[in-house]
Amino acid sequence: MRDILYLVIPCYNEEEVLEETAKQLKKKMNELIADGAVSRESRIMFVNDGSKDNTWDIIQKLHQKDEIFSGVALSRNRGHQNALLAGLMTAKEYADMVISLDADLQDDINAIDKFVEKYYEGYDIVYGVRNKRETDTFFKRNTALAFYKFQAFMGVDAVYNHADYRLMSKRALDGLEKFKEVNLFLRGIVPLIGYRYTTAAYNRNERFAGESKYPLKKMLAFALDGITSFSVKPIRFVAMTGFLIFAGSILVIIYSLIRKIFGFTIGGWTFLACSIWLLGGIELLGLGIVGEYIGKIYSETKQRPRYIIAEILNRK
Repeated sequence: MRDILYLVIPCYNEEEVLEETAKQLKKKMNELIADGAVSRESRIMFVNDGSKDNTWDIIQKLHQKDEIFSGVALSRNRGHQNALLAGLMTAKEYADMVISLDADLQDDINAIDKFVEKYYEGYDIVYGVRNKRETDTFFKRNTALAFYKFQAFMGVDAVYNHADYRLMSKRALDGLEKFKEVNLFLRGIVPLIGYRYTTAAYNRNERFAGESKYPLKKMLAFALDGITSFSVKPIRFVAMTGFLIFAGSILVIIYSLIRKIFGFTIGGWTFLACSIWLLGGIELLGLGIVGEYIGKIYSETKQRPRYIIAEILNRK
């Protein structure tokens, strides 16, 4: 008896691509079942993240037509990471291993075979690592690479060129459940679980239809969440900047005293104005960074639920 595999796909306004995604994933799952790689009880689970279009209606119809499709509907939009977590925690009640991927078909589904092979070799976590991004636009490709490099520079321990295309065993998911933070950044949390892990390379495809759910604005917000959730380097940079300015101010005081002693007391307004604007800007930047951390602390102390499930469609 082979192990049960669940594919978990978060969906937000994916009506344009969902039926094609379901078609291709069903074909892949049936191939795995026919080859004896996974159990016949394996399922494809779509998670509706409060979509405003017909995404949930399509998921319901897919479930009614074929029991291989299951669905989870959140009570409202909670964001990609919370929707993904909801799917993972729901699927782990039924599955031995879970693979998460996006609904846009940019993640090469043929890599699923590699993931499953690595699982049977004893790995609890298999990270899908993008081998090439030639189908992305120049802007998207370079901003994404800058995103990973900047996170590494800021001290976030995440797998390079890895998004949320990964396999996790039931044991790894049990470990993930122990992390209770409200500010979710799964790409940083999963490596903290430990257990045996490996990577599987794949080529990134073009999006089948629709628009990307991660424009530049969301990418920047996501990067900020990841950095402030897993690193205190920004605050240390503020402290170091303050130290350097303090050291510079000592030199300015000495310089001013020397001019006073020798009678050169006429000061330039340009220097004064620039100093005020520079210090004011640095102070506001420092307050903003500290405020970001305080805001996260505020969210964590309230301990509000990360998601609420309205409905589950699943047949064993």
